[in-house]
Amino acid sequence: MVSSRQDTVSGDLRVDDADGLDSVWVKLESVEQGFDGAFLPSFSTHYRFVVQGFSPSDQIPLVLRARDVAGFEVQRDTYVVVIP
Repeated sequence: MVSSRQDTVSGDLRVDDADGLDSVWVKLESVEQGFDGAFLPSFSTHYRFVVQGFSPSDQIPLVLRARDVAGFEVQRDTYVVVIP
């Protein structure tokens, strides 16, 4: 049975790059939030997504990406597990 209750996924993200950061993205399933790195060598942010319609034990993909001022991009993939 799929729950209709809304819940949230949130966390803190920190990215460091000596060249300076251009952009940072956090994507949960198909919803993406983007942040301007302001060319700073260190960037921190808090993200929060509202989720609903998942069943207990579902795995929701979570993707973290960052791009530095030189255009180098890195991505880390993980997932969030729905609990009852």
